[in-house]
Amino acid sequence: MSNSPIQIQLIQPDDWHLHIRDGEVMRDVLADTACQFARAIIMPNLKPPVTTVNLANAYRGRIQANLQSLGVTTFTPLMTLYLTDNTSANEVRKAKDAGIAGFKLYPAGATTNSDAGVSNIKHCYAALEAMQAVGMPLLVHGEVTSAHIDIFDREAVFIDQVLEPLRKDFPELKIVFEHITTKQAAHYVRDAQTAGKNTIAATITPQHLLMNRNAIFSGGIRPHNYCLPVLKREEHRVALLDAATSGNPRFFLGTDSAPHAKGAKEAACGCAGCYSAFNALGLYAEAFESVGKLDKLEGFASFFGPDFYLMPRNTQKVTLVKQAQNIPAELPLGDDTIVPLRAGETIAWTLA
Repeated sequence: MSNSPIQIQLIQPDDWHLHIRDGEVMRDVLADTACQFARAIIMPNLKPPVTTVNLANAYRGRIQANLQSLGVTTFTPLMTLYLTDNTSANEVRKAKDAGIAGFKLYPAGATTNSDAGVSNIKHCYAALEAMQAVGMPLLVHGEVTSAHIDIFDREAVFIDQVLEPLRKDFPELKIVFEHITTKQAAHYVRDAQTAGKNTIAATITPQHLLMNRNAIFSGGIRPHNYCLPVLKREEHRVALLDAATSGNPRFFLGTDSAPHAKGAKEAACGCAGCYSAFNALGLYAEAFESVGKLDKLEGFASFFGPDFYLMPRNTQKVTLVKQAQNIPAELPLGDDTIVPLRAGETIAWTLA
């Protein structure tokens, strides 16, 4: 009888929501990402934000230079622009012609480097009309930012106050509800009426599939499990896991891996974000295996994202092995270090 470990082979996945930052840290983030994913949607929330095609092209150039220095030739960054109150319809058309993958909606103040985000969605209607006309996706950080709304309710309130009116005003606008965290969001995307057109989808992170909000407070404050949108109750984690493993093509992989140096997380006002770029595929495999749905992983990870973005599926394959992987306590991040998700723990699946 063979004692060889269990293996699963997948068409190589893409990451449809990724932060790689800029400057010295970018090289380390790209090294972790490119060994797992063939493409990634690159978030534009730099300082200053990537608001124009020219800025996106310059950012792409810096990414390509880092990939070249790593000897990586098999990874493609998919650039996005940061939507502001002043984004013009002309910039949208330029972005479409330049191959920009989407525009990112950050409600002002919602998360890291979102201060220049949208103060009122109505200010963006000319740009949104142009996006609908040219088929440019809107990538949404779906939370309201009003101080009187409880942080655990901000996603559900966003659906009622922003997303549903937006979809009524722009019924053919392609929308990705990114890093969803609640039962309300999962059910909204699942049940949304789209008149037969594929106009709404959602990405789901590994941390929101594997952890609930207790993980932030287990035995003390756990800053490396703190992200935005914040982890929610167990009922929400279960709903997300059900959505991700359902085979519904509206749900696909987006890590929202967000690198912050160890000191910036372990601080009096710690940064929000989990770093999963190092071991994301193993974490997703663990989540899918927990409910006996490993057979649904390839669709979620490899097929549904490119299908929604109208891009070809990858053809190369990767292999995951059921073999214990010890996650390092820290990893290099430029001149600093970073603590990856599940640091110091053992996970069951390893990328061959």
